[in-house]
Amino acid sequence: MKLFVMLLLAAGCFVPVSAQKLEGEISYEQVYHWTQVYSRLSFISQEEKDRMKLTWGNDDESKHDMVLYFNEKQSYYTYPKTEDVSGGYSGRNREYKIYRDFENGKRTDVIEMLGKTYIVEDTLKEINWKVMNKIKEVAGHMCMMAIAEDTIKKQKITAWFADDIPVSAGPELYSGLPGVILELDINDGDIVTTAKEIKLKPLTEDVNLPKKQKGKKINTAKYEEMMITHIRDSIKAHRNPFGWGGLPY
Repeated sequence: MKLFVMLLLAAGCFVPVSAQKLEGEISYEQVYHWTQVYSRLSFISQEEKDRMKLTWGNDDESKHDMVLYFNEKQSYYTYPKTEDVSGGYSGRNREYKIYRDFENGKRTDVIEMLGKTYIVEDTLKEINWKVMNKIKEVAGHMCMMAIAEDTIKKQKITAWFADDIPVSAGPELYSGLPGVILELDINDGDIVTTAKEIKLKPLTEDVNLPKKQKGKKINTAKYEEMMITHIRDSIKAHRNPFGWGGLPY
């Protein structure tokens, strides 16, 4: 009897991962390849594209960090908190806070674009993901490949998700897969967002939407209408729609 009780106590010390509360944070690095981005603009001549490629060479990358906080029901994606320890000038990131409520099927995006801050509130948009028969390792996790298309921005989206972290979260505006997205590739390398570090631990950052947010509230349909109009007008005026002050790429 004593041995039986000891075995029960020992078994109680080992709680299956699936029975534990799943939450944590993921640090990402986002890399822009500007020669590829500009090569897709129809109003730039091939000579100008070749000149840009020659000028930039392999030094056309622009990098910055992002972070995703998540639990089984919600996620929050934004720029990481930084401190200017030098006492000098610290550049300001544009307003960019992406909240997802998977339990209630809601999205809230606080995005600064076109010189204003907008709050996109709506139901979660279903992405038509197609899971492919390809796998690779990202940040120590085996990931499966899924592809989709952004019909508004005319972009091909490739995601690599880890089904051993069964949370429907991801970087940027993308989610809806049976595992967290650890790598996101827009247009075959134009912009690649890759997980650098994954910490499965109790959250210290609040993933709930603050009660007060400054900005103009719009829904998904209005947001997409604004994107279509801006992209069309920018291309007509020979401007990059996704530059600073424009739309998030």
